Amino acid sequence: MRRVLVVLLCVIALAVNASTAQTPKPDVFTWTVNLFQDYSIMPNVTYATAENADCKLDAYIRKNTTGPVPTVIHIHGGGWVGGTKETAILALMPYFEMGFTVINVEYRVARVSLAPAAVEDCRQALRWVMKNAKTYNMDSTRIIVTGGSAGGHLALMTGMLDSAAGFDATREWDQSLQPLKVAAIINWYGITDVKDLLSGVNRQNYAVSWLGSLPNRNDLAVKMSPLTYVRKGLPPILTIHGDNDNLVPYAHAVRLHSALDAAGVPNKLMTIPGGKHGGFSQEQMIQIYHTIREFLKTNGII
Repeated sequence: MRRVLVVLLCVIALAVNASTAQTPKPDVFTWTVNLFQDYSIMPNVTYATAENADCKLDAYIRKNTTGPVPTVIHIHGGGWVGGTKETAILALMPYFEMGFTVINVEYRVARVSLAPAAVEDCRQALRWVMKNAKTYNMDSTRIIVTGGSAGGHLALMTGMLDSAAGFDATREWDQSLQPLKVAAIINWYGITDVKDLLSGVNRQNYAVSWLGSLPNRNDLAVKMSPLTYVRKGLPPILTIHGDNDNLVPYAHAVRLHSALDAAGVPNKLMTIPGGKHGGFSQEQMIQIYHTIREFLKTNGII
């Protein structure tokens, strides 16, 4: 818990310093004070155990509400081979400002377990949220799953899969919670066609490492691809992608957008002109978060 609090305090201090410029004003600390008053932090909660590895999440639980609140499940990136939930804290801040409960998820990366472990873990994290929704005043009908890069891929898989896909059959699975549903998916430049990254001009080492030398890796790559699960009835999906991304081809976003349109799924593709793999400008980020808020409003989530 100390590590989570230290990181969060540093983030808040940086935000306050940036906003005060030179002479602090009496009210610049209001949002910081409200944050500590309005949230309880539950760090490193074990939501599943697999292959002797504890899968953990940090829960930022909104307090002092009149009813269940929307809940964001955030999944970190790192090409399925690296990254930690702590590195994603900055990405959580806009959701705190919107008053949401936030669940920050860690999962098994490739050095611990190859595909499809990460997908199974993220589905288990969704299961944990639904199972504990009443306890922590989370609205199970307003769950938003989001992430960037590999986290975007995992967000899509978490929200698009159903039990028939075969990734919910771990020994800890509680079938009474079926079906697992989310209200919306916010995909930041996520991979939508894993097989496309295993060979050819779009080959990426991180994708090769995640699939390893599995004998059925091409078939598994197709099963690990969000494009495989496009169908009518999916939750609304917002995709944010730079058209100059050199790690996840922009074409992945375009193909997903076209497939969702054809299936009649509410969705939006927000193209960042000249945008690379993240690292967007301040102006672009402000525009993105305005778009996210409007997308959630349009779809009845906030």
